[in-house]
Amino acid sequence: LGISAGPDHCRLIVLPRRAFGICTMTRRSERVSELLRHELAQLIVRDLKDPRLSGIVSVTMVETTNDLKKARVSVSVMGSPQVQEAAMRGITSASGYMRHELSKRLSLRYVPDISFVLDHSLDQAEHMYQILDGLALDPSPSDVLSGSERVSGGGQ
Repeated sequence: LGISAGPDHCRLIVLPRRAFGICTMTRRSERVSELLRHELAQLIVRDLKDPRLSGIVSVTMVETTNDLKKARVSVSVMGSPQVQEAAMRGITSASGYMRHELSKRLSLRYVPDISFVLDHSLDQAEHMYQILDGLALDPSPSDVLSGSERVSGGGQ
């Protein structure tokens, strides 16, 4: 997935899941991932004053490597694709500031290198709900067989 926007052609690269050792996450890396998710969400909502973050931004997941050197942060942004791209550019440009703030707030020996990816799971869930809402919940009368038709048709 690559997102390019504007004249500077900012790119967002999604790394493969196995690069972050998802299957073999240790208990410590899971705890650190959850701590990072909480702190980054607070940083984005409270401390970042970037006008590009006008949409609703939420940190949905953080995945860290087992050695805690790298973290991939999934961010969901509600809004149009243009709003999402602008928000991701704002978040990416503030990644150094966020890493510095994390080093002050957390008692970790090493604060992981952070990469941000746009999470489309909320958009996909909304799309699925729209599809489900569009389905007819009441079957039409021609599709439903009456009880007598089922009994007489099955006995011959």
